[in-house]
Amino acid sequence: QVQLVESGGGLVQPGGSLRLSCAASGSIFSINAMGWYRQAPGKQRELVAIITSDGTMHYADSVKGRFTISRDNAKNTAYLQMNSLKAEDTAVYYCKAVAQAKGSPYSYGYWGQGTQVTVSS
Repeated sequence: QVQLVESGGGLVQPGGSLRLSCAASGSIFSINAMGWYRQAPGKQRELVAIITSDGTMHYADSVKGRFTISRDNAKNTAYLQMNSLKAEDTAVYYCKAVAQAKGSPYSYGYWGQGTQVTVSS
């Protein structure tokens, strides 16, 4: 199976920056896409950014120009650099990977446990 561990969340003032990391481990054959989602209290989980195995990136309109997603395929790790943070970015951020485990012919979506990002003065 595949496990995802996020890190890098915390409390930051408006206008500040944070960098989230998501490390995938386990019996991995390949990782297709890796992405970041977030869920604020009382709201549905929403896509923030996604990056495919060939490096194609997609961002939610609300974070374009402020957030940057990247990945290190050798380390099975994805990153989310968040700049110019706003109060409305406050949420639990979840990493998701679409991956194929060794011995499995199929790819599945795997989720991390989430990391809290709070933007407040």
